[in-house]
Amino acid sequence: MPPAAAPARPASISDVARAAGVSVPTVSRVLTGAARVSPERRQRVLDAIEALRYRPSATARALVSGRRDQVAVMTSETAVHGYSTTIKGVETAARAAGHPVVISVVESRDPEEVDRAVQVALQLPLAGIVVLKFDAVGVAVLDALPADVPVVAVSGEADGRYPQVVLDEESAAAELVRYLLDLGHRTVHHVAVPPSRAEDGRTTGWRRVLEAAGAPVPAVRLADSFGARSGIAIGRDLGADPAVTAVFCGNDEVAMGVIRGLEEAGRRVPEDVSVVGFDDHPLAEVWRPGLTTVHQDFEALGERAFGLLAAQLAGDRRPTLSSALPWLVRRGSAAPPTAPGQPRR
Repeated sequence: MPPAAAPARPASISDVARAAGVSVPTVSRVLTGAARVSPERRQRVLDAIEALRYRPSATARALVSGRRDQVAVMTSETAVHGYSTTIKGVETAARAAGHPVVISVVESRDPEEVDRAVQVALQLPLAGIVVLKFDAVGVAVLDALPADVPVVAVSGEADGRYPQVVLDEESAAAELVRYLLDLGHRTVHHVAVPPSRAEDGRTTGWRRVLEAAGAPVPAVRLADSFGARSGIAIGRDLGADPAVTAVFCGNDEVAMGVIRGLEEAGRRVPEDVSVVGFDDHPLAEVWRPGLTTVHQDFEALGERAFGLLAAQLAGDRRPTLSSALPWLVRRGSAAPPTAPGQPRR
């Protein structure tokens, strides 16, 4: 008995575009309702969708009901504290307004991966998209999205291209580094987290304060992830240098790893080295020593992001900026420096 024939490949959005004689973005615009398409082109797209049986279930419901109410959150991470809590804020505000939320994880900034994720999102009955621009993946997603889709960017610095909510990380980092200098440290070493651009606001604020104070500006140490493990080896290296007395880490998890590495190198925190983080992770308060950091209200950030998206859906498409300043949280991991071998009183 001959083997059964393989089932036909389901039609893709590209197939619909070819059959209708239009571009893929035109098909997306018909599916999302994000911008007007001429009646003639719209009918050709709908006819091609019907002929090819192109029926993602969410899109099918949208074509029947006319409702395009989903909010997509596009992000590279869902486990890291700042990402997950921001997503929670978006979801809470969107659900209260009657909008279901879909999370789209973009695993890398590879153009094919970004394009695939964008095309999948554009097939949904979208009201709009929130992009977490905390890293280079978020930047790539924003660059790949069609200009006619309602979008809000969430990040630590403003660029003026989109309606955007930001936490002023440069000013917060500057305050944190200034606090360490005021404690009497000669300079502050910096362990950066993976940036969204060449130099993020946390690093820029650190550098600005050191230069203004005439303090030495050490080479930046770059963690290879946002996790604590990425800080351990860096902490051991910094601990081998007796001149290191203060370290500013790009987030709290990396700071926890740096503390572990310093201790493995025989350095005590804060007796020998002060270590500060960023974000105010839920574990920062219960860590020993309690971690000095800056608090970022990520949940409110997500809520504000949906607020800007809702304003767009109501007709306001201006590149609005909503900014907030994180605040310094002083705990036990930072203290004035002591001379080598001198006990702390």
